[in-house]
Amino acid sequence: MTQYFEVHPENPQRRALGQVAEILRSEGLVVYPTDSCFALGCRVGNKDGLERIRSIRHLDRNHHFTLVCRNFAELGQLVNVNNTVFRAIKASTPGSYTFILPATKEVPRRLLHPKKRTVGVRIPDHVTAQALLDTLDEPLLSSTLLLPEQDEPMTNGWDIKQRLDHAVDAVVDSGDCGTQPTTVIDFSDDEGEIVRYGAGDPTMFE
Repeated sequence: MTQYFEVHPENPQRRALGQVAEILRSEGLVVYPTDSCFALGCRVGNKDGLERIRSIRHLDRNHHFTLVCRNFAELGQLVNVNNTVFRAIKASTPGSYTFILPATKEVPRRLLHPKKRTVGVRIPDHVTAQALLDTLDEPLLSSTLLLPEQDEPMTNGWDIKQRLDHAVDAVVDSGDCGTQPTTVIDFSDDEGEIVRYGAGDPTMFE
């Protein structure tokens, strides 16, 4: 049965997040809130978690997964960023943006786009997401929780728990976090190209 953790949106309880982190360290798959929708998340090296995300969302092998980071120190270990791209990303994070960039050797090949060798990265502007990342002390492999039969992501944590009972190991709920996914900018060729308009203001990338 899926465990359900209701945490305070401004001061998430450390004990609850510690339990969620232990579930993740035990190769679990969790649903957690971000600044743009609930997301599915597991450890970067969790092969089974990756396949479970693919199964829940019906994703093909060309899907860009996202590595959710606390800060630029983590992000810089996972993707190659030149000075121009760094300034553009720095000006818009933390926030509701995902950036597609060439991956470093730190990223398992199974997470990369098969042709481009790229991966998505982001730094969320969300108290609970950041607190969970701090507790876990490593990035999360993530994907927006958008089920294949739905037009919009689910917004109610308890409804998610009931809908995905047994499919995920935990749901972390700190309130509604909206239905708009991130704005996605592809920097794989250094020139920023908006490939999805979402919650983040795209103006600076147009």
